Amino acid sequence: MTGRMNTFIKEKKFGLLSLIFIIICVVSFMATASETIQIPDQESLKKILTDFEEYAEQALKDWGIPGMAIAIVQGDQLIYAQGFGVKKLGGSDPVDESTIFQIGSTSKAFTVSLVSMMVDEGKLNWKDKVVDHLPDFRMYDPWVTREFTIEDAMAQHSGMPGYAGDFQAFIGFDRSHIIHSLRYIQPISSFRSGFAYMNNLFLVAAALVEKCTEQSWEENLQKRILDPLGMTSTTFTRVGFVNSSNVAFLHQKLNGQVSVIPMDWQFFDWVYIYGPAGGINSNVIDLAKWLRLQLNDGVFDNKQLISKENIELMHSPHTIINSSQLNGNNYYDLAWVTTDYHPYPLVWHNGGTSGIKALIQLDPQAKLGIVVLTNFASTPLPEDLGKRFVDLYLGNPLRDWSREDLDAVKKADEAAAEVVSPVSPEKPLSLDEYTGSYQNSVYGDVTITRENEKLVLTMGPKKVKTYLLPWNRDTFMLSIPDYQIQASMVVFHLDQNGKVIRMVIDSLNDGNLGTFEREK
Repeated sequence: MTGRMNTFIKEKKFGLLSLIFIIICVVSFMATASETIQIPDQESLKKILTDFEEYAEQALKDWGIPGMAIAIVQGDQLIYAQGFGVKKLGGSDPVDESTIFQIGSTSKAFTVSLVSMMVDEGKLNWKDKVVDHLPDFRMYDPWVTREFTIEDAMAQHSGMPGYAGDFQAFIGFDRSHIIHSLRYIQPISSFRSGFAYMNNLFLVAAALVEKCTEQSWEENLQKRILDPLGMTSTTFTRVGFVNSSNVAFLHQKLNGQVSVIPMDWQFFDWVYIYGPAGGINSNVIDLAKWLRLQLNDGVFDNKQLISKENIELMHSPHTIINSSQLNGNNYYDLAWVTTDYHPYPLVWHNGGTSGIKALIQLDPQAKLGIVVLTNFASTPLPEDLGKRFVDLYLGNPLRDWSREDLDAVKKADEAAAEVVSPVSPEKPLSLDEYTGSYQNSVYGDVTITRENEKLVLTMGPKKVKTYLLPWNRDTFMLSIPDYQIQASMVVFHLDQNGKVIRMVIDSLNDGNLGTFEREK
């Protein structure tokens, strides 16, 4: 009797849960159906594009950005492509839809697509352990090394501090050195427990593709993506960028002013060392073809280049992003970000190098895509324009995203300019006391020499010179000529006899990477 009663209760409970589930599904469907947005007709679309273009032009002026290009895809069609402004500050050569820009970290999705192709071909599996394919792969924690999957390499939840080790590319270390250095980066959170943005792990993803194909990342990119999509203007080297006949110069803000970065700039190579994470050069016409591939389930011109399953996996949340800089709920996918938005989620990724800011944004439900490329670093304008167009197209209440962010950036710049100097700074020791050779497992051997009344820190294979400016006794400020970075302090530590035994570079010290031991 008891058994029959328990069975009855379970059956009734199951039936009730089923009914609740059906009701939820019906309500959800009705809500979705009620919010279904009609695709604008040609007359409405013309008005939307005109309003959007006027907004973009004004926003470009408000931000003081020299130039920009935008393309928009609807379904499988390019419906808009336009250049704005000029290629170079002070010049008159206009940006057009064919102008080449660096596209920064929007390159990551190309690398993930190559990995997806390896999975489609049965050469890799997302849950494979990286170390089984790359035996020399090591993370700081041996357990993490053993458990680290291919999917983990692109989901931004490694436990390492964000951007750890990136400075290696600036001073000339190659991809193999950067991958090797992973074993020295101490975690700041548990594996898979939280979001932290990394570039170095996309070099690991590229190495997996190279291992499977016995061809370079560049060769695979050309053969498997650029050629099939007809992206004939897209390149992935410094030479391909600087030798372009129609190229947007890089610009950064130095001492509060927009400044052109010369094509022979000493740090120009870093983005191409990090190629699989951010080293592609392209224009909006080519990237519109990339949008079509992503919006149409991996199909381009009736050819299935990437399986629908892997397109969906790349666009699906893997890691929660907690950031005050982003609106709504945000999740890192695989080289994409999903943001809750009305009426449909947005799938997007931005990109930034030393002198550009880019956005590639998808609205998969609405079959809508936009790419925005600017020739100025550190501006949220591309993201603002992406949201503005979606709001116009889908009939959302309009917000002046650009004005809101411009006001916020101005406040942040004012706060950053208020560097608090020590009230009564002490003089340093004799500068000769700090000179010598110092060693670090990631950044290698560095030297500090004295040039007149300055200390010069020389780092990396490129022998990059930085300057240490006295701040307060054994604390100096690091200065990198011709490059705008936040103030970084360098602190020298002394032994009980007053002799310098090590230095710590604050901006490099996440994951305990910034400690340099002085060689005896």
